[in-house]
Amino acid sequence: MKLDVMEKQRIPTSLEVAVVKRQKESSMMRDIGLLILRLAVGGLLAGHGSQKLFGWFSGPGLKGTAGHWGKPIWASAGGAELPVINMATALALILAGPGRFSLDHVLGIRLPRALVIAIAIVGAAMVAIGIGSRPTPPPAPTAEQQATTTATVERGTETP
Repeated sequence: MKLDVMEKQRIPTSLEVAVVKRQKESSMMRDIGLLILRLAVGGLLAGHGSQKLFGWFSGPGLKGTAGHWGKPIWASAGGAELPVINMATALALILAGPGRFSLDHVLGIRLPRALVIAIAIVGAAMVAIGIGSRPTPPPAPTAEQQATTTATVERGTETP
């Protein structure tokens, strides 16, 4: 009796072939998507890092690098919106693993699972810190700073 039930539940070969083909196509599309994401995000992060570190691409170099700590999250207010997005994207790529079109795959590089988990935990913590950081109000200007600012503005508005 059990054998009869098992034979009735057997998947037809043509359906099985179609499902396997669809899975391979889906896997191929996922790998192409991961490649596009890695190239775009990796390229832009490399350029951004070159601006901050070396002053390339009209960047400020190390002297002009300013922190985002204590500012609102949004980039328009000087916050860490974009770095948080970059960290979350990098974390997602780490968790997705190398696709078939990656240097890891081509070179046969495999990271230990414990290392990947540790990196993922640190990345998630950094994203949480970036999102959860609360802005602190700037210090109130001293009377001397206000007087200097007022004098500068008045000099700039004088007519010759």
